[in-house]
Amino acid sequence: MLLFSILTAAVAPGISLLTYLYLKDRYESEPISMVIRMFVFGMLIVIPIVVIQRGLELWLGDNPVLFAFVQSAGIEELAKWFVLYHLIFNHTEFDEPYDGIVYAASISLGFATLENVMYAVFSPATFGTLLMRALLPVSGHALFGVAMGYYLGKAKFAPKRKVQRYLAITLLLPMLLHGIYDYLMVSYSSNWMWTIIPFMAFLWVWGIRKMQRATSRSPFRYLASEEEIKL
Repeated sequence: MLLFSILTAAVAPGISLLTYLYLKDRYESEPISMVIRMFVFGMLIVIPIVVIQRGLELWLGDNPVLFAFVQSAGIEELAKWFVLYHLIFNHTEFDEPYDGIVYAASISLGFATLENVMYAVFSPATFGTLLMRALLPVSGHALFGVAMGYYLGKAKFAPKRKVQRYLAITLLLPMLLHGIYDYLMVSYSSNWMWTIIPFMAFLWVWGIRKMQRATSRSPFRYLASEEEIKL
């Protein structure tokens, strides 16, 4: 019973955040099967990422900058981007800018959820530690996914001359944000409340604004307005 409670607490934040982001798609919701599929792919990439990170740890040592921007953020965001680009970018269901956010967040939260479960099972997890992981790493992955998905949406619907630039931002911006987060956690571990909380507050404000902008550019917005007028 205790294990079930711990696993539920570990899984709930990722599912809750994904539900929130999914429901913010006001005009043309994505098929649940596609969202679940991306969530599962996010879980599947955890093991190869852990193996690669372990190899890099043995090779690079414990340099905090390399750990934050290469071993952690670099490998994790590259793996998410690889799945997102190859499975979603040219998919027929990707038909409005906000869809990029939904699918990128699905992959990110699948990764974060399994990572959270592994932490809960293999570490001495308490309610307090799981709550902090929900507020920090799990929501952090969701917001890195928002950044990735927002610019994937821009790349999808941009003129050809701008596509490559937006695709580069789709990969590099989440790496940068994730790297800053990890660097703050590693380098200011004794005073993390004074660094990571303002950074997370900034990410939430920035992420919500990007979600609103992506929604406002939906081609289905005008169809919805016409339907309201007819009613």
